[in-house]
Amino acid sequence: MLSLGVTGYLDDCTCDVETIDAFNNYKLFPRLNELLQSDYFRYYKVNLQKPCPFWEDNSHCGMRDCAVQPCSSDEVPDGIRAGSYKYSEEANNLAEQCEEAKRLGAVDDSLSKETRQAVLQWAQHDDSSDSFCEADDIHSPDAEYVDLLLNPERYTGYKGPDAWKIWNSIYEENCFKPQNVKRPLASGRGDDGGHMFYKWLKGVCVEKRAFYRLISGLHASINIHLSARYLLQDSWSEKKWGPNITEFQQRFDEVLTGGEGPRRLKNLYFLYLIELRALSKVLPFFERPSFQLYTGNQSQDAEMKHLLLEILHLAKSFPLHFDENSFFAGNKEEAAKLKEEFRLHFKNISKIMDCVGCFKCRLWGKLQTQGLGTALKILFSENLIEKIPESGPSYGFQLTRQEIVALFNAFGRVSTSVKELENFRNILQNLR
Repeated sequence: MLSLGVTGYLDDCTCDVETIDAFNNYKLFPRLNELLQSDYFRYYKVNLQKPCPFWEDNSHCGMRDCAVQPCSSDEVPDGIRAGSYKYSEEANNLAEQCEEAKRLGAVDDSLSKETRQAVLQWAQHDDSSDSFCEADDIHSPDAEYVDLLLNPERYTGYKGPDAWKIWNSIYEENCFKPQNVKRPLASGRGDDGGHMFYKWLKGVCVEKRAFYRLISGLHASINIHLSARYLLQDSWSEKKWGPNITEFQQRFDEVLTGGEGPRRLKNLYFLYLIELRALSKVLPFFERPSFQLYTGNQSQDAEMKHLLLEILHLAKSFPLHFDENSFFAGNKEEAAKLKEEFRLHFKNISKIMDCVGCFKCRLWGKLQTQGLGTALKILFSENLIEKIPESGPSYGFQLTRQEIVALFNAFGRVSTSVKELENFRNILQNLR
């Protein structure tokens, strides 16, 4: 019988698992799922051809389930293609003026003051230093639109040394861990049952501990997706995908993983709280009347913006939010240095995603790291977001369409994981 061992309060939080389950599974998940089916959120532009920047790697997964089918140009709505990171017809015109301004080296004085500010803001945003991710150049000839609904995240058969190398590089080189501290192995059996590792983790500052827990939570979430949408039958007539209990147990059962499974799942809930907190904080950016989820379909765009705001207000109403004020507090100089370290470590992880040999895994790895990176950018831009005026440019804070699509789809993946946990619990209950 599977023992999850995940109940009660989470470390470094005032929140408990049961509150998240009830809030997510019955309130937020159904609405978010509906939003992510819409045209604005289903098309994501990505460059899957970028070479791995860290090691020579030509080993691409040859299995058909690893393949990604990009969109043909006529599949993507005109409004999305016309302004791949702008939000309205007015904004698209400004974008063209911005390009012109760059060519001329100045902003045209004949433009209104508000328009000039918006043009300058977009120009500055392109090379801003607030990003936590190595963003793809969406204007590259190799960048293509992918329909996320037609290329779902699920088990592809990508595993073994290549997959292990990716996660090992993330944990060993980017999670602030000293080389002499051995992390618990994938099976949960470290040299000392993880005792030294968790002693180290408990002793580090809250920011470094949070960093590790976010990455571990992301890893757990991905493993839940692969266990929940496993290839159960592959014959010439049909493919059948569904939950694989054995796969799930091997990764999360308390006994089989030597206590590691419940820790992984608690880190998943921690990741959920961080991304939920970001959604609650970014509401003023999306509430502005000038902001549109622009696809060119006016009635659907208005309907989806209404649903988006409903989700953000729901996120804000969550009673036990994570308090990010504990991050980067204290000595300002030390805090700034730590924050930059945190940002660069995460940026490095986003680059590692270009080393993933399975294209479908690479697609969802890039999207989920960009989504989490956008959530972190929001949490650390609170002062800028609070200053956003109701109309006109949003000054220091801006999100590209890529970041918006990644933010909500990444949270959709974590929200799905929490929902899938309930499904696994029910299946296991029935097996008793």
